[in-house]
Amino acid sequence: MHVRSGLGGAVLALAFAASAAAQTASPPSVVLDTGAGRMVIVVDLEHAPVTGCNFIRAALRGAYADGSFFRTVVAATNANPNPIDVIQAATVHGSDDASQPAIPLERTRDTGLRHTAGAVSMARDGPDTATTSFFIVTQDTPSLDFGGGRNPDGQGFGVFGHLIEGLDVARRIQAMPATDEALDAPVRIRSAHLSGPAPSACGL
Repeated sequence: MHVRSGLGGAVLALAFAASAAAQTASPPSVVLDTGAGRMVIVVDLEHAPVTGCNFIRAALRGAYADGSFFRTVVAATNANPNPIDVIQAATVHGSDDASQPAIPLERTRDTGLRHTAGAVSMARDGPDTATTSFFIVTQDTPSLDFGGGRNPDGQGFGVFGHLIEGLDVARRIQAMPATDEALDAPVRIRSAHLSGPAPSACGL
């Protein structure tokens, strides 16, 4: 699944406008109410406008309501040569939810953002395939950055924000019982709502 060049150009044009507007406004935040507790994500529209606006749009249309955190990866028990510490969330349609168009990958090489503890990033298969599934990093995990070894293509993943509340909740979810990285009891996302007005930077 790839973004057509026309759509990609429109998305990137919006990104420049979003980035410029974000530099003069307070960053928006999205509140996740989950079965394990509350988490608050500050969305970095200045450095990751495409990915950040994509996430906000999904939250505003209620895409994450009744979705769940369904996956946990713990570095200490991860057999991959580039182990990671993350929990992954998806909508009720799953991690390959096609209800929202795929977006261009905003590489950490270009955004300057990093997969440090509390970072929030988009899950993907190939570059430019992320739609709605996201993950939260519970410990510093540089192998997820551009040039890191976690993904064979070396392009890394698109960080778009960070937790300002609830890292303890994310770590609690990560420690829950799981089988082959799938949580035995997925943690329901009751709601994901924007705190404050919809950012005009995203064309909302």
